[in-house]
Amino acid sequence: MIEFRNRSLEIPLNISAEITKVFAKTSHVFETCEVGNPNKTPKVIKTSGVLTPQAFPKDSPFEKGNFSFYKNLVFSVFLCLLSLPLFAQFSFSGKVVHKSDNLPIPNAEVYNLDLGKSTTTDSNGNFEFNNVPAGTYEFAVFDMEFKLLKEMVTISKNLTITFKLEPLGEELSEVVIKKRKDEIFALRSLKQVEGTAIYAGKKSEVVVMENLTTNTATNNARQIYAQVVGLNIYENNDGGLQLNIGGRGLNPNRTAYFNTRQNGYDISADVLGYPESYYTPPADALSEIEVIRGAASLQYGTQFGGLINFILKKPNPNKKFEWISRQSLGSYNLFNSFNSFSGTVGKLGYYAYYNYKTGDDFRPNSQFDSKNAYAHIDYSFSSKTKLAFEMSYLHYLAQQPGGMTDKQFEEDPTFSNRTRNWFEVDWKLYSLRLDHGFSEKTDFSLNLFALDAERKNVGFRQNRVSQPDDLEKPREVISGNFNNWGAEARLLTRYNLLGNASVLLLGGKYYQSNNDERQGPGTNGSDANFNFETSTYPYFERQSDFTFPNLNFAAFGENIFNLSSKFSVTPGIRFEYIKTKSEGDYKKINVDIAGNPILYETIPDNREFERAFVLLGVGMSYKPMKITEFYGNISQNYRSVTFNDIRIINSSFVVDPDITDESGYTFDFGARGRFDNYVSYDLGGFFLSYKNRLGVIGRRGSINPYERFRTNIGDAITYGLEGFIDWNIWGSFKGPSDFNLCTFLNLAYTESEYISSEEANVTGKQVEFIPKINLKTGLHFGYKDFAGSLQYTYLSTQFTDATNAARDFTDQSGIKGEIPAYDIMDLSLSYGFGRFKIEAGINNLLDRSYFTRRATGYPGPGIIPSQPRTWYATLEIKL
Repeated sequence: MIEFRNRSLEIPLNISAEITKVFAKTSHVFETCEVGNPNKTPKVIKTSGVLTPQAFPKDSPFEKGNFSFYKNLVFSVFLCLLSLPLFAQFSFSGKVVHKSDNLPIPNAEVYNLDLGKSTTTDSNGNFEFNNVPAGTYEFAVFDMEFKLLKEMVTISKNLTITFKLEPLGEELSEVVIKKRKDEIFALRSLKQVEGTAIYAGKKSEVVVMENLTTNTATNNARQIYAQVVGLNIYENNDGGLQLNIGGRGLNPNRTAYFNTRQNGYDISADVLGYPESYYTPPADALSEIEVIRGAASLQYGTQFGGLINFILKKPNPNKKFEWISRQSLGSYNLFNSFNSFSGTVGKLGYYAYYNYKTGDDFRPNSQFDSKNAYAHIDYSFSSKTKLAFEMSYLHYLAQQPGGMTDKQFEEDPTFSNRTRNWFEVDWKLYSLRLDHGFSEKTDFSLNLFALDAERKNVGFRQNRVSQPDDLEKPREVISGNFNNWGAEARLLTRYNLLGNASVLLLGGKYYQSNNDERQGPGTNGSDANFNFETSTYPYFERQSDFTFPNLNFAAFGENIFNLSSKFSVTPGIRFEYIKTKSEGDYKKINVDIAGNPILYETIPDNREFERAFVLLGVGMSYKPMKITEFYGNISQNYRSVTFNDIRIINSSFVVDPDITDESGYTFDFGARGRFDNYVSYDLGGFFLSYKNRLGVIGRRGSINPYERFRTNIGDAITYGLEGFIDWNIWGSFKGPSDFNLCTFLNLAYTESEYISSEEANVTGKQVEFIPKINLKTGLHFGYKDFAGSLQYTYLSTQFTDATNAARDFTDQSGIKGEIPAYDIMDLSLSYGFGRFKIEAGINNLLDRSYFTRRATGYPGPGIIPSQPRTWYATLEIKL
C-alpha cells in the first residue's frame, strides 16, 4: 500500500530482483499530482510504517453511452468483430533516469495502470511497450530507492518519453517483504481484470493470508474466513484436513456448492458427479484465497455458491534458495510440521513444501494422521511466455468417533460409542499451465489438469446413533475412486471500440471423468481395514457397485464495455454440455429375525442423462469517485444431479430415485471501496432463486412409520443484507507508527422461504443451513513486531431440514432438529525477531459447548460436537 494525502494507491507487484527491498523503519506518504498538472512529481509529506506496493484498482477513462443496454450490446459486439483489425497500435518506449544527473535507473518498474501491464527497465534504464492502442493512460514508475512517479500520457503515435525519479534521500534496509498489519487490510477485492479473468461487477473477496494473525496450524476456517461475509462453517475437529463452508443456504458439507480450485484448476472429486472437496491445501502454504459469489457461474462453472480458489505461495524471485520451517504444538497431542523451500535460478523458479500433521480430538476414537506434499516448477522462456508444472499429494487417515443424539450431547459432549470407524483419503493432483502474451493487449492461458484419488470409509453406521456398536458384526465399507482430467483455455484481449477501451474474454473447458463407487460388508475388526468381505457376509443389507463416466464441455465469454470513465457493463454467456452416466447394480436383501435371507436380488440400474443449455449474466460497475464503487450483477446458476449420491444406500435417509437437476439465479448488489488507508468496506445485498432445491424431509415411509427422505423439495428464495467494514483506528487518529489498532465488523442478515412444494408441511418454511444472524467481529492490535487478534463469532439458530423440525431429545438418530445458536471467541498472538517468529493462541476462549452440524453420514450420523477451549503454539524459522 502506498498512501497518499488524498487517497491510497495500490500498485501491482511483479517486481523482479528488488521485491524483498522495502522500507525497514519508514514508509512514505505522497502528495498526489494536481489536477491538470500530471507532470508534477509527487513529494513526500510524511512518514510512518513500512511500504509494500500491491494490486492497483483502476478507473477506466470512457465516455458514457446514451442508448439502451441491449442495443448497445448487440451493436458493440458486431462492431467489435468487424473493426478489431482497424484500430491502430503504437509503440511507447522511453528511459527512466535519476532526476539530478540523468543517470539511468536499471530494474525500475514501469506500469500502465489502465491496461494492467508492466515492464522493467534494462541496465541502461530503457523500457518499451508494444502494440499499445491509442488513448490516454496512467503510468506509474517505481523503484524502491526513489519517490513514486505517476503521470498521464496520451498515445496517438509512436512515442518516446523520459521519466525522471527523485531519490528518497535516505538509506534503506533490506527486510522480508511483509506489511505491518496496520497498513494493509486482510481483505481486498479483485481488480476488474487479473490475468486471463474478468471480475468487473462481481462480488469478490480475497483473503490476504500474510496479514492475518490466526491459527494456521489447524487451518482454523472460523478465523481464516472471518472477514468473508455470510459464510456458514462446519467444524470437523480433524486439524483442518477438510474444509466445510457454505453460505446463503447452501450446504457446507465438504464445500460441495462452490467450485473449488487451486491456482486456477479444479481439485474436487468430480465437478459434475461428486463435487465434494476432500483435499484442502494447508493454510501455511497459501498466499491468498479468492472467493467469488454466484456470478462466477459464467467463467468457472454453474455452481450456486461461486468460486473458491486457493492461491499458493510463489517461488522467491530474489533468492536461489529460501527455507521456511514452522513447527506447531497444540491441545490433544496436536503436532504440525510445515517445511518449504523456494527460489529462482535464472529463468527457473521453484517452490515446494511438505506438511505432516497428527493429533487427537477431545473425544476418544478420534486420532488423525496426515502427509501433504506439493511441488511447483516454472520456466520463463521469455518475458511473454511461461510454463509451470505442479503436483500435489495428500494422504490422511482419521478415526471417527461417530455422531451423537441431542440427549447424549447435553449429557456429555465428549462421549463416543464408535470404536471401529475409519476414514482414509489419498489425493494426487497434477497441473501443467502455459501463459503467453501475444502482445501488450492480448494474453492467453492453457491449463491441463488431472486427478487420481480415492477415499474410503469403514465403520458401523446405523440410523439409531444411540445403538451400541455390535463388535461381532461386519462393518460397512464405502470405497470411491476418482480419475478425471480436463483442459481450460482462456484468451483475453483489450481493444478500442467507438473510441473507448474494452476487454474481451473467450474461453473453453473440456472435462471428463470415470469414477467408481462400491459399497458392501467389511471386516468385523477394529483396525483401519478397508477390504471388502462379500464372500464372508453375502447377506449384508447395503451393497452396490457402480461406475460414473461423466463428460462436460463448456464455452464462455465475457466483455467489459466501458461506457464512460466511471460506468462499465459486463455481459457474459456460458454454454454447457453435460453427459452423466450411472452403470452398475445394487442388492435388495431381506432377512428374517434369525438373519436368514428371504429375499436376495441383484437389480441393474443403468442411467444416462444428456443435456445442453445456456447461462446468461451481466454485471455493472459505477465509480463516482476513487474511494467508492457501486456494483451489481445477475447470473443464472445450475447444479446437475449427482448419481453418486443417488446410488449410495444410506441408513439415515431414503433417496428419491427421480431426483432432477437444480436451477436458478443469483443477484448481487452493493457498494465497496476504501478511504485512504483507514477504512475498507463492502456493503450490499443479494437475492437467490433456487428451483427444484434438493433437501431432506421427514415423512411416513412405506415400511417404517417415519423416515427421512431426500428429494427435490420445491422452489425457494433466499435474500439478505451483507456488510463488512475494516477500520484502521490507530491510523485514523494519527497515532505513533510503532502501534496499530484495527477493528472489523462482518454481519449478514438473511431471510429465506420455500415458496412452493408438493411435499407436505414445507411451503412457507425457512430454508435449511441459514442462520438469520451471522456475525463476526474483532480487533487487530500490535506494537512493532508484536501482533494480535481477538475475534468474536455469533450464529443464530438454523434448521437442518425443510420442515423446520425442532430438537427432539427422545430422537435416536441425531440428525433431526435445528442447530442452536452459538458464540465463540478466539485469541491469536505473534512476535517476530530476526529470522524467528513465535505464534500462539487460544481457540474457543470462553469454552462454549456447541455444535455446528448434524451429519447424515460419515463422520456421523448424528451431532458432531465442536471442540472446547484449545491452545496452539508455533515456532517459525526462515533462512
